[in-house]
Amino acid sequence: MNHHRISRRGRAGARTIALLALLAAGPAAALFVSNLRRNEPWPEPVRTATAVGDSTCLSCHSDKASYEGTAHRLTTQRPSHATIAGNFQAGRNVLRTPNPNLYFHMDADSAGFTQTAVLRTGKDSTTRTERIAYVSGTRKGQSYLYWEGNQLYQLPISYWASLGTWINSPGYVDGSMNFERRISPRCLECHSTWIRQIMDPGASNRYDSTGVILGITCERCHAAGQEHVARERSALRALKGPAIVNPARMSRQRQMDACAQCHGGLGHPIAPTFTYVAGKPLERYLTLTAPKANERIDVHGNQVAALMRSRCYQASQMTCLTCHDPHRTQRDPTELSGRCLTCHQEQSCKLFPKQGHALKGRCVDCHMPLQESDLIDSGLEGTEERALERTHWIKVWGNGTSR
Repeated sequence: MNHHRISRRGRAGARTIALLALLAAGPAAALFVSNLRRNEPWPEPVRTATAVGDSTCLSCHSDKASYEGTAHRLTTQRPSHATIAGNFQAGRNVLRTPNPNLYFHMDADSAGFTQTAVLRTGKDSTTRTERIAYVSGTRKGQSYLYWEGNQLYQLPISYWASLGTWINSPGYVDGSMNFERRISPRCLECHSTWIRQIMDPGASNRYDSTGVILGITCERCHAAGQEHVARERSALRALKGPAIVNPARMSRQRQMDACAQCHGGLGHPIAPTFTYVAGKPLERYLTLTAPKANERIDVHGNQVAALMRSRCYQASQMTCLTCHDPHRTQRDPTELSGRCLTCHQEQSCKLFPKQGHALKGRCVDCHMPLQESDLIDSGLEGTEERALERTHWIKVWGNGTSR
């Protein structure tokens, strides 16, 4: 009997030791995995060789499928009748200019889409035709790019949705025959996911046309997906980090950096284009010039600086993601005004005593009004047209806020 009692005591003691060992091993294993992940390099920028494409991303993240219809995703596309907003029908495919001897016509054929300039010189005429390679823009307007060898240029005629017509490309002199505006790497960095620049001291617009990734794909903001997908499909995925970036989990400053890369102004690159990855300090890659205290911030291209002037931003921890869901289209001012009411009340508005609940849904129109851009202006048959953009300087605006 004593032998059996001792045996049972031995087995119980062994189980206790095993349990204690297991309890000790758990935190040790967790610490090991944590240290392993902490020492991992940050995910890589996306390249053709490291990209998996949006279809692969959506195979697991189908709830983000609405992103495919956003302005970010469609900011550059290949030309087709579906992607080009301009009209190619006879009578609507011609743009006259203040120069009576110069006009442009846009045509579509089985080989694609073209723009042609026609300049009459006495009894003769000079023409130049270029084929549209890429379409840039979706919602408010479009510009078009063409290849000359391995150099990329902007075509002289764009399209404005608000006017429903072809128009001179922004910055071009109305009445001139200009096909020479180069597309810089910085432009492409904000309107595409990847293109390889061919280094040439004499021409900054040389690129490899193969392997171009158009539009802002998932991987442009989340980093290259190849390693991430490989790990998620591995049985050992718990031992390593996800090898992907989730901007929603980044600090406020890193979130703002991610948006400021393209919405903080043109800036001065201090690192090669397409090397920045969300989560890294943007100042290592791009120098953005902070506007002076009384300097007007144009509504196009520098929404981050305008937002940072806002009391809403300065008195809170808000970021761009506070109001914007980048995975879906948001064009309804009433819906966006609802974001304001998560911090403010209608009753706090000075107009509430007179207008009451009729103010609901109007926060954005009053406090973020549409303003003219000095950077996006075009000539249309002798008249100047300026793009209207919504300011991100949130404040109480008085009369005459169109500028």
